[in-house]
Amino acid sequence: MKHHITTIIAFAAALLLQVSCYDLRFGDAFLGEHPESSGATLDTLFSSAANADRVLTKAYSYLPYGLPTGKDNGHAYDKLGVNILESITDLNNSRRENVSDGPRNLYYSGAYGSNIASDSRGCEAYRFGEENEYSAIRYAWIYIENADRVPDLSSVDRQRKVAEAKMVIAIAYSEMLRYMGGVPLLKHSVEENEEMYFPRATFAETVDYIVQLLDEAAPYLNWKNDGTENGRMTKAGALGLKLRILLWAASPTFNSDTPWHPQADAYTCYGNYDRERWKRAMDAGEEFFDELDANGGYRLTQAESQTHAGYRAAFRSAYYDRGGTEILITTRRGYNVDILDGFMSQANQSGPTLNYVNMFAWADGTGFPEDYDWEHPGNETRQPFFDASGNPTREPRLYETVAVPGDTWKDGSKAPVFTNSQKYVAGVGFLQKKFILDTDSDRAGKPVQWPYLRLPEVMLSYAEAINEYNGGPDDIAYKQINDVRARVGMPAVPSGLSQTEFREALIKERALEFGYEEVRWFDLVRWGRKDDFTKKLYGLQSTGTGGSNPATNPESFTFSVTELQTRNWATSWDTKWYLAAFPQTEVNKDYGIVQNPGW
Repeated sequence: MKHHITTIIAFAAALLLQVSCYDLRFGDAFLGEHPESSGATLDTLFSSAANADRVLTKAYSYLPYGLPTGKDNGHAYDKLGVNILESITDLNNSRRENVSDGPRNLYYSGAYGSNIASDSRGCEAYRFGEENEYSAIRYAWIYIENADRVPDLSSVDRQRKVAEAKMVIAIAYSEMLRYMGGVPLLKHSVEENEEMYFPRATFAETVDYIVQLLDEAAPYLNWKNDGTENGRMTKAGALGLKLRILLWAASPTFNSDTPWHPQADAYTCYGNYDRERWKRAMDAGEEFFDELDANGGYRLTQAESQTHAGYRAAFRSAYYDRGGTEILITTRRGYNVDILDGFMSQANQSGPTLNYVNMFAWADGTGFPEDYDWEHPGNETRQPFFDASGNPTREPRLYETVAVPGDTWKDGSKAPVFTNSQKYVAGVGFLQKKFILDTDSDRAGKPVQWPYLRLPEVMLSYAEAINEYNGGPDDIAYKQINDVRARVGMPAVPSGLSQTEFREALIKERALEFGYEEVRWFDLVRWGRKDDFTKKLYGLQSTGTGGSNPATNPESFTFSVTELQTRNWATSWDTKWYLAAFPQTEVNKDYGIVQNPGW
């Protein structure tokens, strides 16, 4: 029997929700108000360009966003129970005790599955059917199907905005592809009373449909938008996203003669290896950079001074500031200030692992030693974070990404990561700094954008595709990674690397550059990095010493390494974790969902 997919079309009845005018900004100006809740019809909504923009704006408002916002847009939850995706990678660990904490209660414990306790519903990294993506798709299709009715919209503007709507759909399916594999593809705006059967599309069909949408959209989009248009979809964003998806599809979890799971099927991979899939990704990268050479407009944010402070400022501006030269796709969402501030103020309940911190090199670019003597740091030639004069000893991105012992926290005090701090809460020994920044004043009056896709990711993805297709790096591949490193004052990677060595350098560089930007999880999945999922994770316990008051302003620290909670998959690994489970309630609706492997 065919059933209505109520969770997918919950918004089909109306363009209803009235949302705060703070919810979505393009540039620093409102694009227009959302569809009203007073019974607006399609006739009125598409009677003018201004009204029609409300529908497109609504579609934009459902795009993915990586920080907790407290805004559910009617039906979706903050992921992981108001946590972040890095907390289920090796980069971050959660110690939050609350019952809604997804990482501890579902992933570390191994309790996650297709049937979970009701009080954990919505605390997953992704819950198919209750996320925002199908709402974005629905509103985008409503715009596409009715744009011709708008009397005061020029043909050029109509084509551009229809292309924007197609990109919104492509982004929505990109998210579902990366979390779920192939999914039902809705190619029109579903009516409220439409009886339907939407079978799950294959992995290949979903990839190809996303690429098709991006190819259809790209010719009609501006290469780059500035001013009040900043935040709208661009051709650069379309080409960059195309590379991301083709790289995902070419990666060995999905592009292999060996199934990634015994139950893997056409819904979750190709089922064979084809080297030309890497070529397809490489060609997408070449297409992007050919357009960049022709049009300009994007570049890595460069330091104003070749100093540690200058490199830090450039890196921060690159991911945080709106309207920059390396944000290819930015998403904005209204947020409950208390929720976001609460997440930031409670950052000491979770934090970066020592494993992650140790990835960051010394300031001169030499690797941080795996056998560093933390128990007797005075025996080392260099202190792990700051020297006796307070100068940082590690690469600039560490201090923008992580609050380390001796660092400044957002309230202006010493970061409360040391045990004798009056504000200390037992944790992993570090705090997340990215998006939280040095002080509250740094982000005052700045609604946080989500840097969904940045230029450095395109650069490193292009280098990866070259390396995998050609069997090793060439000069172009080296230039991509070395330019990303040079932006923060890091030396070039060694020349003469093998394919495997260059691959490892790229994956590490992506971790350093994109920590807390939701890149690491997907890198671990697409490369099937079991060892990174199952390795032992560590924290660092520090105690302030010296000075007139070691509890508030210590001059130095003693350290000891601690073992963090063992995660379920460290002792009972199963590759089923690479893709999320479809909730059994969705499977039971019998509209065509086939459960993912292992769930």
